[in-house]
Amino acid sequence: MRILVVEDDDQTAAYLLRGLTEGGHVVDVASDGNSGLGMALEGIHDALIVDRRLPGLDGLGLVKALRAQQRRVPVLMLSAQSSTADKVEGLQAGCDDYLGKPYAFAEVLARLDALLRGRDQPGSPTRTLEVGELQLDCATRTAVRQGRAIVLQHREALLLEKLMRHSGQVVTRDMLLDSAWDYDFDPNDNVIDKHIHRLRRKLDEGFDYSLIRTIPGAGYSFEGTASRD
Repeated sequence: MRILVVEDDDQTAAYLLRGLTEGGHVVDVASDGNSGLGMALEGIHDALIVDRRLPGLDGLGLVKALRAQQRRVPVLMLSAQSSTADKVEGLQAGCDDYLGKPYAFAEVLARLDALLRGRDQPGSPTRTLEVGELQLDCATRTAVRQGRAIVLQHREALLLEKLMRHSGQVVTRDMLLDSAWDYDFDPNDNVIDKHIHRLRRKLDEGFDYSLIRTIPGAGYSFEGTASRD
């Protein structure tokens, strides 16, 4: 999953970045409320972790602005202001959860996982996908094709998830970059093609057709059954 951390304290941001990355997430960091809101409005993140006290636009203002734009991405707010009244104010502003400081990272991760599991309700993106003859468990990064289990690396799973969520549609290289790399990554010309090549090799081993179709000059499409590529 791709997580946006909005935190102005460099040490805290680095702590969250390290823990979330080790937990298998792609993480972007913003250091103030205005830039955090701009990044959140791009719509590429699966969840946000937002500090309440931020330079410029504060955390509550960020969440209110996000909800005003009808963006329903889950938000976990972190704050040293942790009275009952503070938590109620945060939840009323549109936060999905509110955690007081100091906190243990294990609790941050548990609460984040709970928010992401909540996306598995009707009408929300699910973390288990099935398209044609392939199933993907996004949490364990395991795919199954006609009974054969396929263990994927972190970015392979993120790329496959993006393709499967848009099955039958053209997924551009920029869309794939957004799904699996953070803002600081400087891609070379063929990084996506190399990863798709490795992903195809894993998915198609033992089969005489590929589930991922190349769309010349555009990107890729996940077919789920025999493709023409």
